[in-house]
Amino acid sequence: MTALDLSSPVAVVGTGTMGQGIAQVALVAGHPVRLYDAVPGRAREAADAIGARLDRLVEKERLTGAERDAARARLEPAGALAELAGCALVVEAVVERLDVKQELFRALEDVVGDDCLLATNTSSLSVTAVGGALRVPGRFVGLHFFNPAPLLPLVEVVSGFATDVASATRAYDTARAWGKTPVACADTPGFIVNRVARPFYAEAFAVHEDQVADPATIDAVLRESGGFRMGAFELTDLIGQDVNESVTHSVWQAFFQDVRFAPSLAQRRLVESGRLGRKSGQGWYDYRDGAGRPEPHTAEPADRPAHVVVEGGLGPAAELVTLIREAGIEVREEDGGSGSLVLPGGGRLLLADGQTSGELGDVVHFDLALDYRRATRIALSSHPALPPRTLAEATGLFQALGKEVSVIGDAPGMIVARTVARIVCLAHDVVAQAVATREDVDTAMRLGVNYPLGPIEWSDRLGRHWAYGLLEDLHVREPSGRYAPSLALYRHAHASDAGEDTRS
Repeated sequence: MTALDLSSPVAVVGTGTMGQGIAQVALVAGHPVRLYDAVPGRAREAADAIGARLDRLVEKERLTGAERDAARARLEPAGALAELAGCALVVEAVVERLDVKQELFRALEDVVGDDCLLATNTSSLSVTAVGGALRVPGRFVGLHFFNPAPLLPLVEVVSGFATDVASATRAYDTARAWGKTPVACADTPGFIVNRVARPFYAEAFAVHEDQVADPATIDAVLRESGGFRMGAFELTDLIGQDVNESVTHSVWQAFFQDVRFAPSLAQRRLVESGRLGRKSGQGWYDYRDGAGRPEPHTAEPADRPAHVVVEGGLGPAAELVTLIREAGIEVREEDGGSGSLVLPGGGRLLLADGQTSGELGDVVHFDLALDYRRATRIALSSHPALPPRTLAEATGLFQALGKEVSVIGDAPGMIVARTVARIVCLAHDVVAQAVATREDVDTAMRLGVNYPLGPIEWSDRLGRHWAYGLLEDLHVREPSGRYAPSLALYRHAHASDAGEDTRS
C-alpha cells in the first residue's frame, strides 16, 4: 500500500463547504493539515468551524476529547501559499473555473516539491485540462469527494491523460486509508457518477415537460416503484436547481452537445426565475412557511378482476404471477404470446417496453419495479381511446396486490423503465470505454447517489436484451438520438452465450 504516511502534512486550498469537509477527513485520519484561502481571514474562520464540528463529534461519542484536542493541534491556517511548502499532498477545492484552477496549480508548483501529490476536487472540469499546464503533470490527479465529505464514503480517483500510475495509486490508497471507498476512473466528462446519473433527472423532467405526469407523481413512482431514495424533483430541489443544471450543462458541452446529455428547458426556466429549490424557498416544490406538499396522483379503489390469463413470460415482472395467486385471484397460463396479462374484459397488461399504449389498442402498460413484492406503488399508462373497463380492471388488479396505483398519460417507456434503461446504457458505455470497471461503476452509483442497485447489476438482473429492446423502441418513436442504444449496449445485448464476453 502506498498511502501517505500519517506524519505527512496535507494542505487544502479553498475553505468553502467542500474544502472544510476534505480537511476534516484528513485531520481525523491523523494528518497535520494546513488550510489556505485567498481571502484573508477565511482560513482561520474555516479552522474554527472545523473545530466546532470536532466538538460535536465528541458530543456524539464519535471522537474522544483527547482525539479532538490532538486533531486541533494538527490543524494550521496558512496566511500565504508559500506556507504549504513541505506538504505531501495538496487538494484544491476552489471555484469551478478552469483558469482559476490552472493559475493556482502553477503557483503551487513554485512552492511544493516535485514529489508532492497535487489533486483537484473538481466535479465538472477536465482533470487533464486543469493539470495540462503543469511542469510535472504526472503527479496531478482528481480526488472527487461527495458532499458532505466527512459523511459520504465515495471518492472518485480520476486519472488525467498525463497522470502517472504511481500517483493515481497513491491517491487511491490514501483515500482508502482515510476510511473512504475509492473508485478508479479515467478522465471523462462527469467522471462516473455525474455522467451515468444524468438520465435520472433528464427522463423525469421529460415526462413532466410532455404533460404526462406531475412532479409529485413522478417522484412517488421513482421512490415507491423504482426503489430510489428520492425522486428527481425533490432531489434537485435539495441539491439546488442551479447546481444540478450547471453540472448537466457542463457534461453536455464536454460531450460536444450530445443529445443524450441535453439540459432541460423546464429546469432552465426554473433557474431563470430564481426558484432554486430549498435554499430559495421554492423550486419544483414550495418550501415556504405554510405551503403544502402536493400529493401524487393515486387512483380511486376499483374492483379486483376475477381472473387473469398469463400469455408467455413476463420477463422482469415474472414475480407478479406469484403475487396475483397469493392475492386469491385465479391465474390461467397459456403458452406463447408476447408476455402479457389478459384481463377478464379482454384488455391486456404489458410491462413498459418503449411503445405507446395507444398504438397497441386495448392495452395498458405498467411500469418497471425494482421488486414487485416490495413496491408500494405501480404506475399505469392510459390513452384517450382506452376502454374504461380495461383501466378499471388493471387498477383493481394492482390494488388487490396491496399497491397504490398512479395513472399517467401514454408515455413510451413510462417513468422507471425508461430511466433505468438509459442509466444502464450509459453505464455499459463507461465500462466499454475503459473509464471504470463494472464493479467500480456499481459501487460509485450505489454510494455516490444512493441507487438501490448498481446499474450493471441491475442490467444483469433485468436480462441482457431488456434495456436494448426498450431503447430501440423509444428511438423509433423519438429518432433524435436521445434514446439510441449505444454500440456498447448493442454488443452486450447480442453477444453469444457461448462466445463473446458480455461483461461490458
